Amino acid sequence: MNRRNAIVQMTLSCAGLLTAFGGYKWLESHKQPDTNYLTGNKALIAALAETIIPRTELPGATDANVADYILINMSDCCSEKRQNRFINGLKDVQQYTRMQFGRNYEQCNEAQQETIMRFFEEQADHPGGVLKKIRNRMLGKPFFTILKEVTVAGYCTSMPGATEALAYLDVPGRYEACTTITPGQRAWAIN
Repeated sequence: MNRRNAIVQMTLSCAGLLTAFGGYKWLESHKQPDTNYLTGNKALIAALAETIIPRTELPGATDANVADYILINMSDCCSEKRQNRFINGLKDVQQYTRMQFGRNYEQCNEAQQETIMRFFEEQADHPGGVLKKIRNRMLGKPFFTILKEVTVAGYCTSMPGATEALAYLDVPGRYEACTTITPGQRAWAIN
């Protein structure tokens, strides 16, 4: 066998493997979502959301019932691809946590939970540009990105989040395009 034929065969083999892997990932992301797993892990979702928005002098994600929002959003408002990506991400979090700490995520202390979240955040930070757009188009956004998006949306649209964490006016009055914000003022949440 000469070198040229070997290179061609290796290239074709690699291309075939990449195509097969891509097809597997595509099929995995378009299968029927396991919504029973999602609803059965409400405590995990609540713990993840509380790690992202913890309770301080302001209410946290648990106080705002963000886990309920995430469950409703995932089951009723998201595509199958996004649901599968989120469910697979939850499974990955539990598997990684059990390997690293020997227990479930909810049972870990705050430092361990932050370490786990940092790991998944670093995994979600792939190179930007065209590769990121292709990955997002083909496979969907990474789990951690989806988790942050729905957690923040659930928190900001909840009563405690909108009234206590954001500046809230029930009846804002007339429209003002440019307003002055005083130092230390919170962002506006307008009904």
